Amino acid sequence: MGGLGARRATCAICPHACQLAEGQTGLCHGRVAVGGEAVDANYGRVTALALDPIEKKPLARFRPDSKVLSAGSYGCNLRCPFCQNASIACAGENDVPWREMMPAELVELAVSLMPEGNIGVAFTYNEPLVGFEFVRDTARLARERGLANVLVSNGYVNDGPLREIAPLIDAANIDLKGFTPGFYDLVGGDLDTVKHTIATLADEPGCHLEVTTLIIPGLNDSEDEIDAAAAWLASLDPGIPYHVTRFFPCHRLQDRPATPPATVRQLAAIARRHLKHVYVGNC
Repeated sequence: MGGLGARRATCAICPHACQLAEGQTGLCHGRVAVGGEAVDANYGRVTALALDPIEKKPLARFRPDSKVLSAGSYGCNLRCPFCQNASIACAGENDVPWREMMPAELVELAVSLMPEGNIGVAFTYNEPLVGFEFVRDTARLARERGLANVLVSNGYVNDGPLREIAPLIDAANIDLKGFTPGFYDLVGGDLDTVKHTIATLADEPGCHLEVTTLIIPGLNDSEDEIDAAAAWLASLDPGIPYHVTRFFPCHRLQDRPATPPATVRQLAAIARRHLKHVYVGNC
């Protein structure tokens, strides 16, 4: 049994930098300390698998009208009270059914679905990068087979893992959950880290980038906030597609009303002052 001086593993994936005793699981539920290192506990553990339209990711301007094999595991390193996939994102290994599927098997399945319009593998549903090693290993194999790699992420990741994975990603949609430090306090992350992820992927030559903000009444729906977010995105590239999406009551925000469609459309109009491609979702 370890005491105060027991060796602890420091997780290097995100800024939480969880300090884990042997066998202890991190805040994300997806990483565990083994032999003094924080490793991917959800490696090859698939909770959700579907052949989706690429537009569902959402990606509006990457290989339109194609399909992508979407795979998710469990765990997330944020704690959004409005989580739309809480059943797996807020789950650990004993909280949700999963099946084992190693990278080679997932890639072979993706290849077998090419006659049905599949273009690759999307890492999505939960936060993929808490399972960084699985995403990396699968993406490498997919790239070898001529498949596209799609990442749907909250962007709360350290620079080291981000720069290792970025050259393997063909398209990404990053959630910009709000554009104030206070909003990121609410979800358990920080705005600067997510901005760094977005800026890094925007600068990655082989990566098509889109960004999404879920508009929640009274939390991140001010015109000034969306104007600032869109202006900042435009400073990176005015061609970045930006999705502003309607919120519906879910998870721990059951008592908050759905976003009025008129609000979402008005905020989209404001974003269009800066960006060429702005899309409205869930309206």
